[in-house]
Amino acid sequence: MRWLFLLLLVLNGFYYVWHQQETPLRAKDVTPLSLYRGSQQDIRLLSEAPEAARSKDANSASGTECLYIGGSSRPEIAQAIERRLNGMGIKFQSLPRDVGASSAYWLRVAPESRRLLDEPKLQNLSKEFNELKDKIMPCEGVAPAE
Repeated sequence: MRWLFLLLLVLNGFYYVWHQQETPLRAKDVTPLSLYRGSQQDIRLLSEAPEAARSKDANSASGTECLYIGGSSRPEIAQAIERRLNGMGIKFQSLPRDVGASSAYWLRVAPESRRLLDEPKLQNLSKEFNELKDKIMPCEGVAPAE
């Protein structure tokens, strides 16, 4: 047992020396953080911004994201979701079905109706329709439409 311990100790020493030879001799070159920031050096907290700019930013930010619900590949489920939303008084827009990789039916909830469709109601809908998914994404695409 003593010989096995000594053998493992010697092997551990060789393993240590072997790994020390593979490590680089000098430290890795690191680019200073100030070079990455560039245009972001003038970032201010929202509480530091003037009042007029704060209200303008809040109004523009509220209209940039929309709630999308759907994800079903069957048209009858999409129609049932539409009927259910109509019954709840929620305005929505049916999006054209993508024929590409994800051929699913999606509905975009109107921004003024988004407050009517809160988290508990979304959970109830997802229990009622097993395939129902919800996403919060930008209302408009990133690139301008041409």
